[in-house]
Amino acid sequence: MPGGRLTQQERQQIAVGLADNLAYAEIARRLDRPTSTITREVMRNGGAAGYRADLAHRATQKRTQRRTPAAPQGPQALPQPYGRDAGAVREYEEALTTVFMTSGLPKMMARVLGSLYTTDTGSMTAAELAQHLQVSPASVSKAITFLESLELVRRERDQRRRERYVVDEDLWYRSMIRSARANDQFIETARQGVGVLGRGTPAAARLESAARFLDFVSEGLIRTAEQCREVLYTGTETPPGGTDAAPRPDGA
Repeated sequence: MPGGRLTQQERQQIAVGLADNLAYAEIARRLDRPTSTITREVMRNGGAAGYRADLAHRATQKRTQRRTPAAPQGPQALPQPYGRDAGAVREYEEALTTVFMTSGLPKMMARVLGSLYTTDTGSMTAAELAQHLQVSPASVSKAITFLESLELVRRERDQRRRERYVVDEDLWYRSMIRSARANDQFIETARQGVGVLGRGTPAAARLESAARFLDFVSEGLIRTAEQCREVLYTGTETPPGGTDAAPRPDGA
């Protein structure tokens, strides 16, 4: 017994059978179809008196098109300056997103961050992100709120008073400081435990060692972050070939 949707030829045979006053069961037998299929087809397309094969076929096609989900779209390619290959940029953005995900960011947050980092301005509006990533504005808003809590993005208003989401060098500094300070609570609690458990006992020694290690690492991170910020981001930029250009490593 054939399955699937009725063909246009089968619908024409149904119309002929109705014109000959055949019962639904007889039409179904001739088409090798279930009687319920013929009954449903006729009743949803005008009934026995109003059934037209061509109209029924077009109506079914329209219903099928409405039910067929649109094919999922990937990120829309942004216009690329400097002669960049749009396909290569898209692939790189996906690779960068994967790196962010590997580091622990949820997928949507990683996609938003990857999009921001691969724009020359380092900023996009919610509408631009939603269009680029083919997601809802609500998804973008949720991702931005999460990234903002980690100090990985910041908000600002442009000249048209639109809210833009920005990534820049200073955010890495602030994120590094936040990460280092996140150890402070454990360090303080661990040292409280030394007094409770008794200095010199194995448990107290373990906590004291962990506190000293994290304290040392945190201080080193903060000191290095501040030095890097001063050297890399607050120095005076000099045009290439300027008189203040830094010397080459070989001394030339």
